[in-house]
Amino acid sequence: MFTITLFETPPPESIHSQIQQMVVDYVTDVSQVAIAPSNPLYPLYQYGVGYEVHLYMQAMDGSKGLAVELIVATDARDPEKVVGFLLYLPVKDDPQACSVAFMAVREGYRRQGVARAMLEQMLECYPHAELACVVGKVPVFEALGFQVLAARGPQVLMNSRDHGTDGLVAVLEIAPIYRSLEVRQIHAYLLQQHGKRAMVDAEKQRDRQLDQMTRHARAFVLERLGDQRQHDGIPTPPQD
Repeated sequence: MFTITLFETPPPESIHSQIQQMVVDYVTDVSQVAIAPSNPLYPLYQYGVGYEVHLYMQAMDGSKGLAVELIVATDARDPEKVVGFLLYLPVKDDPQACSVAFMAVREGYRRQGVARAMLEQMLECYPHAELACVVGKVPVFEALGFQVLAARGPQVLMNSRDHGTDGLVAVLEIAPIYRSLEVRQIHAYLLQQHGKRAMVDAEKQRDRQLDQMTRHARAFVLERLGDQRQHDGIPTPPQD
């Protein structure tokens, strides 16, 4: 069993640190890059994505002009233990809409309804919700009531309704994170550890994977929306 808690201001440090550790542990799942542990760049993304989530949680105090909310699932028998989190961004000019930024459930607590409970809590406040995921996770979110809308880079854009919101989402600029001294130091360490050729190969491997994921997402969405149009009796427009 688990307990769901909504935070509209920064969470306690004990929760903050556990969420960051979950991001580090599951960075392949929560990052758009889906970097594999076998890739030498993996530690760099552990830091970068972890720091991004840290900044979003800091921004919950209103200091950065961003709207950020957080739902946390804790073990009912051990209330200090975080078993899942959902960080999302309310949409400007649309009080019913939000965009999911990050979500993870701790191994050992998956397939127990944690993700569903967190999303249902979010949808009670923001029934028009958007998220992006890799193709392989589409069935999971479809089972939770989300619909495929489009391809967005290497991911599939999904929504709790059959259309996106017209409002705007304020997000952090992440480029400065990857230009920071800390990231440069991590990269220098990895370069020393693996060598220049291995690091160049790692970047090429990451880029090939992203290209492949992008093609896969586009093909999946074209097929899925084409099937839906046929089901609804709508002619499918010719492809170039």
